[in-house]
Amino acid sequence: MQFKKMMIGASLALSIGLFAACGSNNASKDTKESTAKTTESSVDLNKLDLPQLSDKVADDEYLVELVTTEGSVKIKLFPEQAPKAVENFVTHAKEGYYKDTPFHRVMKDFMIQGGDPKGDGTGGESIWNKGFKTEISNQLYNIRGALSMARSESRSSNGSQFFIVTNKDDVSDGLAIQYYPEKIIEQYKKGGTPQLDGEYTVFGQVTEGMDVVDKIAGAEVKDSGSGEKSTPVDPVKVTEVKVLQEPKK
Repeated sequence: MQFKKMMIGASLALSIGLFAACGSNNASKDTKESTAKTTESSVDLNKLDLPQLSDKVADDEYLVELVTTEGSVKIKLFPEQAPKAVENFVTHAKEGYYKDTPFHRVMKDFMIQGGDPKGDGTGGESIWNKGFKTEISNQLYNIRGALSMARSESRSSNGSQFFIVTNKDDVSDGLAIQYYPEKIIEQYKKGGTPQLDGEYTVFGQVTEGMDVVDKIAGAEVKDSGSGEKSTPVDPVKVTEVKVLQEPKK
């Protein structure tokens, strides 16, 4: 099987420019307008449950521990909002699929990407041995610390790769209240990548260990071969993914 490289932003027309934009304070107007189409105007966004904003693990959520060579990161997962992404990740975790996989692509003011057993961004499969569709929820956003699925150009190409958002810059400017809950706009003042909302499946949120994530993101990098300086000189590896808590029946 021939694999395409999983590049966050590859599905957007401005894919190359997106990498730089994600580290800045301004999201493109076109991307925001595209994101807006994913939100139903009849929904009162400010009345929605926003599970990312609480560190508490709810009864319907998972808690996993991403053990890396730089330390551990605890992440809660949202099966109600992103069922296929969560099932895929948890099953892979239990089967040891992510053991010794590196964070093969890191960009300090954007994200860290991993989950590829080949270690170069071209590999990895879902538990169904084929890509699955992107899941979008108006309850989940690419705020700082969000865990999201990486994919290639097709919105049905989600496999095993994932990324954690690291950007710390205020990216709330221009986010309209008719498209975003007010609490999410406030959260985006602390960082994130709203450019990716509506394009990539958000299925988890870091609850502990963002210092470890930031350390991974700050690693020395070299050219990836495509002109992007994002390949770690000494990649941090995932040694294990532990499932610490499962949803209560």
